[in-house]
Amino acid sequence: MASMLLANGFGAIMAYLFIVYGLPVSQTPEYAELRHTSQSTFAICLVIGGVLSLVASAWMLRPVMRWQQRGGGPSRQEQVAALNAPLRQALVHLALWVVIGSVLSIQITRVAPGLAAVVITTACMAATVVFGFSYMLGERILRPVAAEALAYGEFDRSYTPGIGTRMALTWGLGTFAPVIGIVLLGVTQLSSRFTFSPNSLAIAVLLLCAVVILQAGALSMLTGASIADPVRQLTRAMAIVEKGGTDVQVEVFDGSEIGRLQVGFNRMMDEAAKRRELQELFGQHVGADVAQRALHYGTELGGETRFVAVLFVDMVGSTAAAAERPPTEVVDLLNEFFRVVVAVVDRHSGLVNKFVGDAALAVFGAPLDRPDAPTAALAAARELRAGLAEIAGLDIGIGVSAGLAVAGNIGAANRFEYTVIGDPVNEASRLTELAKDHPTRVLASSSALYFAESAEQEHWELGETIALRGRRRRTQLAWPVDFEVPVVPEVVPPIG
Repeated sequence: MASMLLANGFGAIMAYLFIVYGLPVSQTPEYAELRHTSQSTFAICLVIGGVLSLVASAWMLRPVMRWQQRGGGPSRQEQVAALNAPLRQALVHLALWVVIGSVLSIQITRVAPGLAAVVITTACMAATVVFGFSYMLGERILRPVAAEALAYGEFDRSYTPGIGTRMALTWGLGTFAPVIGIVLLGVTQLSSRFTFSPNSLAIAVLLLCAVVILQAGALSMLTGASIADPVRQLTRAMAIVEKGGTDVQVEVFDGSEIGRLQVGFNRMMDEAAKRRELQELFGQHVGADVAQRALHYGTELGGETRFVAVLFVDMVGSTAAAAERPPTEVVDLLNEFFRVVVAVVDRHSGLVNKFVGDAALAVFGAPLDRPDAPTAALAAARELRAGLAEIAGLDIGIGVSAGLAVAGNIGAANRFEYTVIGDPVNEASRLTELAKDHPTRVLASSSALYFAESAEQEHWELGETIALRGRRRRTQLAWPVDFEVPVVPEVVPPIG
């Protein structure tokens, strides 16, 4: 409300100085009387207009003040009032100045008809200047309130001038209107009906030029700030995003192109957060490496031949445990079992490809190439056995194999999974069944041991060669030599 008085005061000073001192007319007794009468009329009109302006401002901002006092989100009426208050207030000032200008123009043109064009133009110029300053000051001051209103409701671009309109308004109010006044002074001087003295005309032109400089500078600063502030805000937000920030949002100031840009930035960040969440969920289901591969190379069906190491781990007696224990206890045991499996495999840069009931299949060397895949799989098997031995009531079997397999997306076009298929998978599965009866609970094939590094081979011992079920080629077994055979405690099922 104080800014509205400031805008009207600026227009009043400009009009007063020009009409009273700037009109280049002879100082006749009639003009002196006209000046005195105009001053009184102008003062009365200005006081009445100021009171009406404050009353209108308070009435139009009443829903906004009620919302601010209440707190929370605004209603639709309160939101519209917050967004449209600057324009409504500016229109009230425009109407008041049209009335004041009409009264003054009628008084002056009665005495000096030749000044009609100049006086009317001056009144119109003052009205438009006050209109522009009222709107730009109000938009600037109420910007935080408008941003809060937009944050609680849908994006509303009604009654909001765009950047082009604001620039045109700045040019029209700051340059075009005052220059028209100078042009009319020149036209009046050239006409035969009314002639100004050279000194009076020079003073009038200088006053109008001063108005142009002050007015254009102030309007340019307000218009530039209305564009530069949100641009700086977006620049700071993008700098935060470049540094790794994720939860970044900006305030939406209005419904102009800048406001739509701010809305677009917020929507872009929301979509990025959703994609990041989907990627994390995708990675949790299929593995981070598989998720990255799908994002970079697509998800077409088919696979490629890879040299991989496969680790298979399975619980012993899970069927009996499920029959003897409450379901929640069985689920807790499985979750603890899989937690250790995932942690160990991740530490050795492997991929837990799938969970099959109470078993898990881990792959090393796919989807990312890894030359030391057998070494990582054998080391993971030893660490996994030690970690799972600490879980009471859990007995397991672990099998490790290595060789060529097909790794890729298997399934239908609308439902598939990334997996590995080949002889190493089958061999690891058969070794797991055999390991359940072996003292170490860990068995590996000689092929996996052969391709491992010498430092890892020292922890293993080669054993007998047997024929595994479903395989024609015989497999030479290997097991850890420095592993202490744990005693698996028996867990008595609860009574009842």
